[in-house]
Amino acid sequence: MHTVKHNYTTLPESIRCTGRIRHRELRFSRAMVFAINEINNSSELLPGITLGYQIHDSCASVPVAVQVTFQLINGLHPLFDTGEKCSQSGIVTAVVGESGSTPSISMSRIVGSFGIPQVSHFATCACLSDKQQYPTFFRTIPSDQFQADALAKLVKHFGWTWIGAVRSDSDYGNNGMASFLRAARKEGICVEYSESFYRTQPHSRIQRVADVIRRSTAMVVVAFVASGDMTILLEELARKPSPPRQWIGSEAWVTDPEMLRFTFCEGTIGFGIQRSVIPGLRDFLLDLSPAEVAGSSVLTEFWEDAFNCQLEKRAGTGESVCDGTEDIQNLQNLYTDTSEFRITNMVYKAVYAIAHAIHNVVCQERNSTIQCDRYIKTEPVQVLGQLKRVNFTRNGYQVSFDANGDPLARYELVNWQRNENGDIYFVTVGHYDASLPAGHEFHMSRNLTWAKGSTQVPVSVCSESCPPGTRKVLQKGKPICCYDCIPCAEGEFSNITDSSDCFPCPGEFWPNAERNLCLRKPVEFLSFHEVLGIILATFSVGGACLAIVTATVFFRHRASAIVRANNSELSFLLLFSLTLCFLCSLTFIGRPSELSCMLRHTAFGITFVLCISCVLGKTIVVLMAFRATLPGSNVMKWFGPAQQRMTVVFFTFVQALICTLWLVLKPPFPIKNLTTYKERIILECALGSAIGFWAVLGYIGLLAVLCFVLAVLARKLPDNFNEAKLITFSMLIFCAVWITFIPAYVSSPGKFTVAVEIFAILASSFGLILCIFAPKCFIILFRPEKNTKKHLMSKNS
Repeated sequence: MHTVKHNYTTLPESIRCTGRIRHRELRFSRAMVFAINEINNSSELLPGITLGYQIHDSCASVPVAVQVTFQLINGLHPLFDTGEKCSQSGIVTAVVGESGSTPSISMSRIVGSFGIPQVSHFATCACLSDKQQYPTFFRTIPSDQFQADALAKLVKHFGWTWIGAVRSDSDYGNNGMASFLRAARKEGICVEYSESFYRTQPHSRIQRVADVIRRSTAMVVVAFVASGDMTILLEELARKPSPPRQWIGSEAWVTDPEMLRFTFCEGTIGFGIQRSVIPGLRDFLLDLSPAEVAGSSVLTEFWEDAFNCQLEKRAGTGESVCDGTEDIQNLQNLYTDTSEFRITNMVYKAVYAIAHAIHNVVCQERNSTIQCDRYIKTEPVQVLGQLKRVNFTRNGYQVSFDANGDPLARYELVNWQRNENGDIYFVTVGHYDASLPAGHEFHMSRNLTWAKGSTQVPVSVCSESCPPGTRKVLQKGKPICCYDCIPCAEGEFSNITDSSDCFPCPGEFWPNAERNLCLRKPVEFLSFHEVLGIILATFSVGGACLAIVTATVFFRHRASAIVRANNSELSFLLLFSLTLCFLCSLTFIGRPSELSCMLRHTAFGITFVLCISCVLGKTIVVLMAFRATLPGSNVMKWFGPAQQRMTVVFFTFVQALICTLWLVLKPPFPIKNLTTYKERIILECALGSAIGFWAVLGYIGLLAVLCFVLAVLARKLPDNFNEAKLITFSMLIFCAVWITFIPAYVSSPGKFTVAVEIFAILASSFGLILCIFAPKCFIILFRPEKNTKKHLMSKNS
């Protein structure tokens, strides 16, 4: 655009466009003419009525667009393309355009004040959907809001979470990118940089944006850029090779054939307007007569630029005069490229939408025929009201507007691929339909080509995905997509990729080594199948057998002096109780159950009291026996066999009573211990009542201490075979074992608590049987000469 200089003394010169004509925009204007000609020749749509038009070049400039808009609403004479005189004069009924969002916004603010409907074919800014600001604006191309959502879902679909973003510094770019960034944040996508530029800005600004793209770590670049701006940026990037970048384009440039010359953008993907077929348009575009060209300044400029000649000889130019041999059929430019009608179809639909609205205002159907009043005065407000309700199909494409003046959003997913000749061309690889249910909008129909012709989906992430078994920890001062992967803490797991947190396993579960799965904890208890259980069970059974063998020896020599001298009845009872003590330890081995939990502690308590009671009875017998040898002593009659039995029964009954109260009030029960070991479950017996447990142990300890004291008192009584000495040693071992048992029992974890208790039972039982009965069995079996009353009654020297 030519810059106007003001000196404030003379009338400013008119704003005029400079540079070369854009062939694509010319094709859009010619498509409008084609559509109007079709309508004027139609017998169904506006029959008998001829539509007129004016075409103005806004030069993609807001000031020019504003100037042209005022010309339209003031009814000024057209710049070119004058036809037959209209039936009425004045302001226009409707406006088609503009291609850019920013000029369209400026135009809409003006025509909207007069109620003139405006239908744009290429202005996609989501801001134009605001009916409070732009009440008369419509468009046949979807709003950028739909495209922004689709682009965010596309980026998320391919797993890209770290991207760069560039945009045109215009209403189109700024609003489109803002919508995209909002959608991207919802999808968990992070943006490394977001740069804006405009084609009229200094070259240093374009260089800075290009340098940011070159230095960035993001592989994927989303470009919400107008076609003219994108050309300038890619030209700057082409000057200095940059690392491969996967470009994601908006509809403004991703289907622009002029962009295909930038071969380093191979693999670009983006959403484009659906391709369409417009019958007859190709022939219309290529059928330009010399008279038609000469009658239009725009067509004249196009013709002279395309063939590098002049239609009329003008002084001061070195160009030759066109000789009439120029053939537009042989031209290769965007005007003659009719392989894809995308935005062109939007122009076509816009014209037909206005025609249908006018038709609904001036035409009525009577007696199955359509009658139109060509002389009726048509107000723009009437056309505006009918535009809101238009709903028709043309060439298989539906045209209608929602409450915001937007059409239904449907896109093609376009990929830049290289053909066999090495040329880049557009390939439709999928579709996006915003009207489909969530999650089903995308439909991929063929494979894609990526940056530099790769068939592998590029990776564009700030941090690699965290595998299951880890969690994400954000890096300080960086976006949420930049994080470190930290292994889950002990007892926690994560079973998904990129988990933001780890979760504790349920109580009876524990994570595997990778911490990506919770496995049921192994259950542990002292069993008969493990080495420790087998050893303890062997000693238990062995001890019981030893007690039975000892009892057998005593029974076979029950008439011998040593057996008779040591109260054989208490000895047999003691051996019986020791057998039970050995066997009761077996109840501690195996899977705990309610029965075994109640049995193990009560059986242990009662059998041990029975055992200690027998030892205590034997000790008292020894003391009484020596007292009875004193002159005039008759103490033995007070502690005869009946009293001995009563003593044993009484002491045992007290323990049985304690155990009964324990079982009735708060018995032991099996539990799953989840606290001792985090990674496994310990099956054990809870005491139920700690008071009951320690009362049982305390009572056993009390009898043991009493027995030990009496045995110590009797250890020096004169006799060659003083059983009190043997009892003293046995009780010393018994007390030592159970004193050390208490801290060992409290501190031992898991199944070793049970093992400690079994060891204490076996150790004390073996101590009793070995200390009390081993010497006697030795004399009976190996020293029979000492097994006489004379030897036993002899005094120690």
